[in-house]
Amino acid sequence: MLFSWWLDMDQNILILFSDGDDEEELVVGWQEKLFSQYEVDLFQSEAVCQTPLERQYHTEIMALERTRGRRNRRIFTYTDFDRFTNWEGDSQSMVTQVKSNPTFLAHRMANVRHRRQDRRPVDSTFPKSRLITWEPSEDFVKTSHVVNTPVQTMHIMGDMGPLGKLGQKEKECLLCTIRADGNGVITIKPDFNKGKEPYRVETEGEKREVWRLTLENVSEGIRPEEKEREQRMYKDLYVRHKDYLNSLVGQDFEMPPPGILRLLVNGEIDSAKGFEYDNLYVHFFLELPHNWSTLPFHSLSGVTQTCRTKTIGKDDVAFFSYPFSFEAFFRREDETEESLPQWPVLYFKVLSLDFWQRYRNEGYGYLVIPSTRGKHTITCHTWRPLQTGTVSELRRFFIGGSPELEDYSYVRVPGTFKGERLSRFGFRTQTTGSVTFNLHCIQHARAFVDASTLKKRRQSVLDQLGGFSQQGSVYNVLEAFQRARRRMQEARESLPRDLINTTAQQNSESNA
Repeated sequence: MLFSWWLDMDQNILILFSDGDDEEELVVGWQEKLFSQYEVDLFQSEAVCQTPLERQYHTEIMALERTRGRRNRRIFTYTDFDRFTNWEGDSQSMVTQVKSNPTFLAHRMANVRHRRQDRRPVDSTFPKSRLITWEPSEDFVKTSHVVNTPVQTMHIMGDMGPLGKLGQKEKECLLCTIRADGNGVITIKPDFNKGKEPYRVETEGEKREVWRLTLENVSEGIRPEEKEREQRMYKDLYVRHKDYLNSLVGQDFEMPPPGILRLLVNGEIDSAKGFEYDNLYVHFFLELPHNWSTLPFHSLSGVTQTCRTKTIGKDDVAFFSYPFSFEAFFRREDETEESLPQWPVLYFKVLSLDFWQRYRNEGYGYLVIPSTRGKHTITCHTWRPLQTGTVSELRRFFIGGSPELEDYSYVRVPGTFKGERLSRFGFRTQTTGSVTFNLHCIQHARAFVDASTLKKRRQSVLDQLGGFSQQGSVYNVLEAFQRARRRMQEARESLPRDLINTTAQQNSESNA
């Protein structure tokens, strides 16, 4: 007894059944419904039809009975709309192959449930307390792994009953399953024989029968001219799609107004390590110096998620991978001003959270946004205010809470400070951990486009901030030089006048 099955490129399936004088040959189209003898007997009575699909089947079966009758006997199909398909009847297959072992991919994909294209949403309630299953079981993975790609399924079935007793439900056998998803991928189970031994189909019952099932792909290969025409069609489609996207974006690159530097920073709080307690989170905000501004709807602050630490080597590291971004604009109001402009500063505070939702201050730190464009990885060390005595440490351990700064900018030089010297004498701190940042800086200005403008305006502020590697790298050196020059002037003013006059006289004599 033999079943043979062929597939061509026109979505037609040729099925051949042969058992001596009992022979049947059919050409079945994609999602074409062929009724089994069991369905014919069942849906002939209109009383058993409950759903619109069953009533449609009743109408079609009665029409077949009035005309030429069914063209199939043993071979029938279940389409994407039948309950057998919704029930995922793959487990009912009795097809086996001698010395066949499923591949790793086939074993993993067997546990994937495809979301049907016409599946309606099911009302369900999700538990608010357990949104995440930390230790999923194997059964949970099998039932929850759903692929969102729309898929259509079709089953080729065979009636293995005796010739005169067709229509027995227990004699139905799943021969082949065909799936086609929205990406154009066709999946066939079981696979084509490709010269291997035929599959074995064994029936159950007192009289056990063994059938041989052969699956072959008889589609003709694509001809060279058709392949070339298809490639040209795809190329033309891609070109049109590219033109469409260009029409949406436009040809003019967005430029800031003249005399304005645009700074875009895409950053990430990567990790934190070396802190005393677990369950860390970071609160940060960006301070814009004088002549800097941003758009009103842009947020310059944020809070990361609470992250548990992981022991790596001798350190307890918390990996946040928290992204943030901001956009700022610089405009020099007075071009005659000689001092170098200040860059935005990112202040941050690291805190820990205990089981009772009490927080502790773990450390303060700051980060000056780099003056050069490109990628920067910066590690900032932190400290926290320290209150002497055992009572403060006990309070920090048992009930949380610790000394905090009212103004985060006190970590550096406060922006509101107007004096000559900032004294922190008597203020006690303790070194804690460190936080690592990844920054991607982009500088954008109209003056960068015209090279001749850059040469003529070397002393302008935009050239000092122009993103050139040489100018950006000496920014800190120039700032340190200015601080050293001010200290020398202050030291010179504090010296006695007679000593200054004597030194100046000696210098003039040596020059003479």
